Amino acid sequence: MDRYKDSLRFLFSAIFFAILFAIIVVPSLSGNDNQRIAQWVIGVISFFANIYHFRSKWCESRYLTRSTMVLSLVFVMGVASSFRANQYLWALAEVATAVLCTNAVFMFASERRSYGVIWDRLLLLFVIVLCAVKALQYTSSVLAAFLGGSGRLDMTLLLEGFSNRRFYGQFQTFTLPLIGVLLIQNSIRKSTTCWVFFMLVIWWLIAISGGTRGTWLGLFTAAAVMLFSSRAGQRWALWQAGAAAVAALLYWGVFTKLTGYLHVDVINSVGDRLTTTLSARDILWQQAWEMIKARPWLGYGPMGFADIPNPIAAHPHQAILQWASEWGVPSALLVCGLAAKGLYSTFTLIRAKAGSDEPVDVLRIGLFASLVAALAQSMVDGIIVMPYSQLWLCLIVGWLIAIHPQREPQTASSPTATWAWLATALCAVLFLGYVVVRDVPHLEENEQQYMHDFGGHFQPRFWLQGVIAAKPQ
Repeated sequence: MDRYKDSLRFLFSAIFFAILFAIIVVPSLSGNDNQRIAQWVIGVISFFANIYHFRSKWCESRYLTRSTMVLSLVFVMGVASSFRANQYLWALAEVATAVLCTNAVFMFASERRSYGVIWDRLLLLFVIVLCAVKALQYTSSVLAAFLGGSGRLDMTLLLEGFSNRRFYGQFQTFTLPLIGVLLIQNSIRKSTTCWVFFMLVIWWLIAISGGTRGTWLGLFTAAAVMLFSSRAGQRWALWQAGAAAVAALLYWGVFTKLTGYLHVDVINSVGDRLTTTLSARDILWQQAWEMIKARPWLGYGPMGFADIPNPIAAHPHQAILQWASEWGVPSALLVCGLAAKGLYSTFTLIRAKAGSDEPVDVLRIGLFASLVAALAQSMVDGIIVMPYSQLWLCLIVGWLIAIHPQREPQTASSPTATWAWLATALCAVLFLGYVVVRDVPHLEENEQQYMHDFGGHFQPRFWLQGVIAAKPQ
C-alpha cells in the first residue's frame, strides 16, 4: 500500500511539473486562458494528492491550525460577500480559485515534507531547466531578428509564453531569487558558479528587456531586505546587483549600439516604457478607494472590480486595495495579518540561523526573497490575479511552510475539520470545472462580443477578457 501511495505521489508531482513547464514553453499551450485551464487541472491534482497527505504532522501544528482558522473565516466572509455581489457566480468563482490555491499550498508543503531535501534539489533543478529553456527561446528570437534581414526588432516578440510581457516579468520575480540561491551555496563548484551566474545575467537581461517596472521594484525591495538579514543574504543581494549591472551593459551593447551599427530598427523597447508616471494606476486605485468607502465591510464581492467597467483594467493593480474593495476591509486586514506573521517569522528565523551553511537555511533566503519581491510587486501589479503567477505564489509559500521548523503539536488535528476542508476543496474544484466547461467553447465568441460592446483592449482577470460587466444599455 505504501508503495502504491508513493507511486501516486510521484505521478502527481510529475504531472504538476509537466504542466508548469508546458504552459509557458509550448506556444500552442501558452497564454492566459490556457494557463487558467491548467490551474484548474492542478487544482484537481492537489485535491487527490491531499487525500493522501492532509493528515501529516505539519497540518497538526498549532501555528498552522490558527492560520487555518483565520483562513476559514476569510473564506466564509468571501462567500457572504459573494451573495451580496451583482455577479454572484463570478464572485464564487474567485472564492473557489482562492480555495484551490490554498489547497495547492497544502499539496506543495506535503510533498516537501514527504520527500525531504531531495525535493529541494529537484525543485531548484526544475527552476534552472525551465529558465534555461526560456532563455534559449529568447536568445534564439534575438538571433533570428538580427539574421532575418527584416531590419526590425520587436522587443515584445522576444518574450514568448505569456499574453502580456508584464506577466512574464511576474514569473521572473519568483525565479530570479531562486537562481541566485545556487550562487551562495558553499558546496557549489567554481565552474558551476560561472554557468549559474551566466544564467542569472541572461535572466536579468530578459527582465530588463521586458521593461516590467514592478519586477525591478520587487527585486530591489527583496535585495534591500536581504541586506539586513544575514551574511548569506548580503551575498545574495550582491550577486543579484552584479548580474543586473552586467545585464544592463549587455542590453545597452546589443539593443542600442549593435542595432544602431547594423541599422536595425528597435520597436517596443524598454526605453518606451520608462516613465515616472503610474501608468493610469492612480485611476484604478481611486476607483478601488471609492468602492471601499461605499462598502467597507464585505466589499463589492470577489471579482467585483471587473464588474465596474473602465478603459484600463479589470483589477486595481494593487493587492490590498483589490482585496479590501472586493472582499471587504476586515477580510483584507486578516489576510495582511497572516502575511505579516509569516514574513516576520521567516525573517526572524533567517537572522537566527545567520551563521548556518546548511542547504535548507540557504534555500530559505531565496524563497523568502522571492516572496518579498512578489508581495512588493503586488502593490503595483496584478501578481495575485494572473493564473501562472498564482501557481508560483502557491509553490513558494508551500515550500517555505514545509521547511519552517515545526512546533510540537498541542492537540491532534480534528478529522471533522480535515474532511470539511476536503469537501470545500472538492466543491471549489467542481465549481471551477463547471466554469471552464461553460466558458471555454465560447471564449472567442465572448471576446468578440466584448469588443463590440465595450471596444478597447482585453483586460485579463479570470479569462484573458476579464470584464464581467453587463452590456451597457
